[in-house]
Amino acid sequence: MSKRRAYRSLRSAACPVAVLGAVLGPVLLAGCTGPGKFTKAGASLAHQRMAGLKAGTEFQMAHQAFLAGDLEKAIRKVDVSLALNDTVTRSHVLKGRILIEMGDLGSALESLRLAEAIDPADPDAQYYLGLCHEHLDELELAASYYRQACELDNYNPAYAVSAAEMLVDADRVSEARELLLTGPSFEHSPGVNQMLGHIAKIEGDNLGAVEYFRSARLLAPEDTAIAEDLVNAQIAVGKYREAEAALARLLERDELRERRDLQQLYARCLMRTQRPVEARRIYQELVKDHGQSDVEAWIGMANASLVLKDENAVRRAAARVVALAPERVEGYTLFALWHRGEGRLAEAVKKLEQGLRVQPRSAETHALRGVLLAEMGRPDAAAKAFKIAARLDPGEGRYRDMYRRAMDGTVASVPTGN
Repeated sequence: MSKRRAYRSLRSAACPVAVLGAVLGPVLLAGCTGPGKFTKAGASLAHQRMAGLKAGTEFQMAHQAFLAGDLEKAIRKVDVSLALNDTVTRSHVLKGRILIEMGDLGSALESLRLAEAIDPADPDAQYYLGLCHEHLDELELAASYYRQACELDNYNPAYAVSAAEMLVDADRVSEARELLLTGPSFEHSPGVNQMLGHIAKIEGDNLGAVEYFRSARLLAPEDTAIAEDLVNAQIAVGKYREAEAALARLLERDELRERRDLQQLYARCLMRTQRPVEARRIYQELVKDHGQSDVEAWIGMANASLVLKDENAVRRAAARVVALAPERVEGYTLFALWHRGEGRLAEAVKKLEQGLRVQPRSAETHALRGVLLAEMGRPDAAAKAFKIAARLDPGEGRYRDMYRRAMDGTVASVPTGN
């Protein structure tokens, strides 16, 4: 290629660059004069993202403080989170939960209503609104919010259990049972089974209650409340050996070993399983020192001593019960049984009549009075006492049987209580 041709070629190649620079130059210069609207928009978005990250961090700190029980720190942190971003439902819900724990139900309702306004389909907002109204004793309103939470998330058994509790409190027991039985996968929820157990007890189905509580216990073996519910249901249906074994396991736990109510239940089961010596040993410990005013323990002590034929211990325990609770019939009944053991039937009847003056509707006391009158050779008076007992407790067949036997001239036996 000649020099002229080479020069021409180079010049022709440079021309488009020159033209392009001439065209773009003003644009590039204009862009360098300051930030444009696109750059400002990018900075705003970055600021929003940073604020969102900070709000999320503050929310996490608030949630951790709430779980740790530091409510003052939790409320400060959630307020900071909301100041950075007040459009997040969960932040308003958390603030409502904190305020509920702090006892400020009015402010809690405000926060939860804001959460509901932002996201009406958030089940937590509905649930905690229900909790607020429950604390305010507005049970129907609480139930409606709990049910709304269930409809929004029907796989969360906690919502269903809370709704069922409110329905039970509103005397809508069958509706509560139906709600729990129709939930998906609820048969594997310990809370649902426990609540169904309570409903069964309310409806008088103690055997059904035992089965529900047993299922709940299998699903949550470490839950003390469920274990206690199962024990009480077992006692109600006379499964004393099962209840005794369960109580023995519970009382092995360090945190439960000093529970006086569990010890008394255990002693009661021991009595029912023909182990009065062990039972009295427990009652002796219970009435020591601070237990001197424990009426139930003294009653248990007297019953164990009756079985063991320790008449002096019966008399001491009976005197203690009458002194501590003169308005209760048990002390007079125990005194009557002590008099009977001593062969003083007339004094025993007088003690029972004294007890009936403070508790005239005690069917068992009327029945025991009838037994003593029959032993005194007064069948007509005994029959009247049995008739009163049967009228006061028509569901107890023993009293009707005692009445028939008295009319036939057969001496009745002492009705056994606790």
